[in-house]
Amino acid sequence: MTLVACVVGTRPEAIKLAPVIRELRRRSWCRVTVIATAQHRHLLDQVLGLFGIEVDLDLDIMQPNQSLSTLTARLFEGLAKAYTELAPDAVLAQGDTTTVFAAATVAHYNSIWFGHVEAGLRSGRIREPFPEEFNRRAVALISDVHFAPTAGARNALLREGVEPGRVELTGNTVIDALLEARDWPTTLPLPIAPDRRVILLTVHRRENFGAPLQGIFAAVRQLVRDFPDVEAIYPVHPNPNVAEPARRVLGSTDRVHLVEPLPYDQLVATMVRSHLILTDSGGIQEEAPALAKPVLVLRRTTERPEAITTGAAELVGTEQRAVVDAASRLLRDPQAYASMCRGGSPYGDGLAARRIVDSLERRFQPKLWRNESACPPLADVPVRVARVA
Repeated sequence: MTLVACVVGTRPEAIKLAPVIRELRRRSWCRVTVIATAQHRHLLDQVLGLFGIEVDLDLDIMQPNQSLSTLTARLFEGLAKAYTELAPDAVLAQGDTTTVFAAATVAHYNSIWFGHVEAGLRSGRIREPFPEEFNRRAVALISDVHFAPTAGARNALLREGVEPGRVELTGNTVIDALLEARDWPTTLPLPIAPDRRVILLTVHRRENFGAPLQGIFAAVRQLVRDFPDVEAIYPVHPNPNVAEPARRVLGSTDRVHLVEPLPYDQLVATMVRSHLILTDSGGIQEEAPALAKPVLVLRRTTERPEAITTGAAELVGTEQRAVVDAASRLLRDPQAYASMCRGGSPYGDGLAARRIVDSLERRFQPKLWRNESACPPLADVPVRVARVA
């Protein structure tokens, strides 16, 4: 019996690893242990509860306003102890957070096989996003298998010299999670009249702290003033570097609703109800095209260029004028809006978790593996996965 340890620390990691954890638990050849670092305490617990996943070992490393150095040190110590006690055959982690960097590095130090879910994303700028671009590049050096969500991510790994046999093209597990969550019965975080156009705003990245956030918030304030039928919903990230300027700039603005971070089911419902999404989030860049929602990316660069290439997303930066101009064009021009509502996902078809677990089974239990039961290869073209009125 193969013991697989899945390490989660933040809400996006929980969303994207939940389908993998559940698929592993459906297979008889392995046991699964879920290790929570609790890098995001409350937000992590919300998501795991929604997907019915119980944590087996909680490291509870979250501390108020801790530095990256302190966080990293505590993760290294906690994960080293956990791996020693559990002795897993394999460790899985997703993405590019400090939790993932620590999970991979400590596995490497202890000669434990490591699989990187959502491998190969690259912005080309080592500090954008920070510290994520460094984390994922470092993890690539020590991963045993790289589960790439797109052909572009796979090709980036191959260009860096990763052996082709260690790269699996799987699609992104966020689409697996999204397809399930869109059908959950839920409500919006607040009542919105049917004739209102909703802009969903999500921003939290470290590189946007300070002047970039000021520009974004000023742009949202101007948009609701310029378009009387628009209402903005912003689930405010709890980091004081985000929450304080958000409340200062937008707190008294009519038709701008500052709400607490939304449970994943409510966030998906809000995306479905939205007319337009403004975000610096990686996950929402992947989810919005699958829901046929135009998304403006509030960053200078993105490691998820596929939606830009297909025309479902636009990279606009953080300057007030640029954000206002791009959003206004979509709010005024039905043809421009329709051109972005393609409803196709370049990030997967909802079968990524099955492909990942199939790969693990082939590698760890080859005598049990039956090739005829394998999940079909991922198509190289965008797949329509959600039809939204």
